Amino acid sequence: MATEDTSNTIPLPQMGPDDMCGLADRLRARAGSVLLRHQSEQHRDLLTAATLIEQFANLAAEVLSSAAVIDRLSRLLKIAGDV
Repeated sequence: MATEDTSNTIPLPQMGPDDMCGLADRLRARAGSVLLRHQSEQHRDLLTAATLIEQFANLAAEVLSSAAVIDRLSRLLKIAGDV
């Protein structure tokens, strides 16, 4: 799990992008299982949920990447200002 920061009153581990992609893969596998082949609505719902989770994971990864770039940039600017 990525961080322990949460707005919940009871701290819960937060999922990172890799965890979210793993969950999306499991949901897709479940949707493709023999048990759900005849339940088209549930099959569609699981595929939709997997797609949304994967999109959110990609967005979260981009945000984390941007935050890291901004952090490095601010450190460089601080160093350059001290010179």
